[in-house]
This record gives sequence, structure tokens and C-alpha cells, in this order.
Amino acid sequence: MTLSVQFLTMVSMIAGGLYLGMALDTFRRFQKHWKRNVILVYVMEVFFWLTQVFILYYVLFRINAGELRFYVFAACLLGFSAYQVFAKNLYKRLLERVIFIIASIYKFLYRLVKAIIFTPIKYITQLLVAVIIFLFNTTLLVVGFVLKCVYFPLKWIFIRIYRLLPKK
Repeated sequence: MTLSVQFLTMVSMIAGGLYLGMALDTFRRFQKHWKRNVILVYVMEVFFWLTQVFILYYVLFRINAGELRFYVFAACLLGFSAYQVFAKNLYKRLLERVIFIIASIYKFLYRLVKAIIFTPIKYITQLLVAVIIFLFNTTLLVVGFVLKCVYFPLKWIFIRIYRLLPKK
């Protein structure tokens, strides 16, 4: 391994340690959402660490064909330590701000979709139901009026005919 490859390996593993610190803080920030389910906590922890190992090893593989040496672990630890000392508080504030912005955008889009799509559908459905009920009531009223117009003259005629008939 040449000196330039070793230097590139050191720099990439320091950056990997910084990344690992940021990923760990991000993971811990969202961990409270599944903390009640013990099995899910274990599954998420295992998947998180396996994912991080695969990402860091992939970076190492791309840089120096995957050669693991002591200074690779030392550089990764140096990057993680540098993150903890210098960038942790800044990153946490930035992470909270990004989460707030994304949550605000989500809430805005949710309200927008609700106002543009679901609310008009609700009101159109209510209007259609009201129109159908109105038409049904109007039809019943018209049918009732027509039946009364037919029933009373027929009733009057049948009463007159009945009175003309003999009693016995």
C-alpha cells in the first residue's frame, strides 16, 4: 500500500468516524419512538450497527481494497472523538432544526392536501346527499299531490254513486 493510499485511508476513516458520530446521534434522537417495544429496540440496534459497519467497510474497500489495520480503527476512533468534542452540540442543534423544518413542511403539506382535496370532496358529498334528499322529498310531495288530486275526485264520485245505490 502506497503512502498516498494510506493517507487517503486515514482521512476517509476520520471522516467515517465523524459520520459515525452523526449517525449515532441521529439514531439516538429517533430511538424514543420505538423505545417501549424491547424487541424492536434490539432489532433496530443490530440493524443500525450492521449498516454502519457495512458502510464504513465499503468506504474502506473503495479506498484501499478493504485492508484492515490498527491505524484504520485508530483513525475512525479519532474522527468519532473529534465529533464528540467539537461538533456534537452544533450537530444536535442542526438536527433539531432540520427535524422542525421537515415536520413543519409535512404539517403544511398535510393541511394543504386536506384543504384542497379532502375538504372539497367532503362538501361535494354533503351537497350531493342534500340534493338527493331534496329530490326524494320533492318527488314524494309531487306524488302525494298527484294522488290527492286523483283520490279526492274519485272519492267524491264513489260517494255519490254509493248514495244512489239502494240500501238493500
